[in-house]
Amino acid sequence: MSTVFDQGLQPERTALAWRRTGLALLGGSLVAARILPETLGAWAAIPGLIGVAAAASLLYAIHRRYRQQHQRLTAEGDRSPIAGGRLVAAMAGFLLAAAIVSIVVTIALTARG
Repeated sequence: MSTVFDQGLQPERTALAWRRTGLALLGGSLVAARILPETLGAWAAIPGLIGVAAAASLLYAIHRRYRQQHQRLTAEGDRSPIAGGRLVAAMAGFLLAAAIVSIVVTIALTARG
């Protein structure tokens, strides 16, 4: 059993928040993959399927990063946090792209009347 290195368990709370974000992205993407083709045609499932792939990648990256951080924090010696913000940057980029696609879909639906 490992020792508790942080009484507030901040890494665990952060990992849980990222998991909720990944699961929300997965759920929204599955709904989009199901609903968009009925409205806009078969090609419209592509954004939803891309979202499912992105959510799966995000959930894998979250799990891997948490394990690395946990091993580092419970090891003797260097307990410095893992550097880098690639996960946050990737998520922000994906959400920006999803917002743009949402705007395009809304405009397309409005134009159809």
